[in-house]
Amino acid sequence: MEYPLETKVYQKNNTLSLFKLFSASLKDIYASRFLSRQLAERDIKAQYRQSYLGIFWAFFTPLATALVWIVLNNSGTVRLTDTGMPYPLFAFSGTLIWSIVTESIKSPMQSTNGARSILTKINFPKEALIVSGIYKLLFNTSIKLLMLLIFVFFYGVGLSWSLLLVPVAVIGAVLVGTTIGLFITPIGLLYTDINKIISFGLQFLMYATPVVYALPKQDGLLKTLMTYNPLTPIILTTRDFVVGTVSNYGYQFLIVIACCLPLLLIGLAMYRLSIPIIVERLSA
Repeated sequence: MEYPLETKVYQKNNTLSLFKLFSASLKDIYASRFLSRQLAERDIKAQYRQSYLGIFWAFFTPLATALVWIVLNNSGTVRLTDTGMPYPLFAFSGTLIWSIVTESIKSPMQSTNGARSILTKINFPKEALIVSGIYKLLFNTSIKLLMLLIFVFFYGVGLSWSLLLVPVAVIGAVLVGTTIGLFITPIGLLYTDINKIISFGLQFLMYATPVVYALPKQDGLLKTLMTYNPLTPIILTTRDFVVGTVSNYGYQFLIVIACCLPLLLIGLAMYRLSIPIIVERLSA
């Protein structure tokens, strides 16, 4: 589906209006909803069409990471503090939620980078690439949550009313990750080193987040980093919803989400402004 070319007139006295950028982005997101869904369906089918193990790869990485820490903990190689729940469930839920956040951060760049071949040839709302990436994230996340439910039952945690809040918390995690990804995408598309730096940095950031071990009780550098890490309440609150415990970080979780909403709009505006420059560079 090809969209009519947009005509822009640049004048010396023109001023940039963030409100108009926000409005135009949201309008294009709505107008390209069908295209976003079609792109997502195409990519999801391509992702699993030639894969022998299929959807297993959706949760292989968090499962493998959790397994390493489970073995280290059970063997006594690493001494971890009490987590208040079976450690395998703690480790797997943490790595799974972390994988959702990291995939959300990388999604805008990967979706846009994957469409390089059509960016310079077809005129369409580029916001459709962001939305299609979110659709793929939610599809893969639904598979991961099913695996997480199996862990919950296997370790005898059982059902609780807070499980109904898990999708809300996961959407919050996707929102936070996508917001961060939007700010990274413009420069990441121009310089391939950025993608490598982000992947490398996220590996270190995981250890400053209570993913595979609990928040330290004693004051220190690690506790300070975890306390002020905006991803900490995302991980802790979602995990608490999974196991049915009262979350002590629900208020911080809401603050992070509230801060992300205006930042998301700013990120969309930056994306909209930068895409014509990126397309020009790609077609040069």
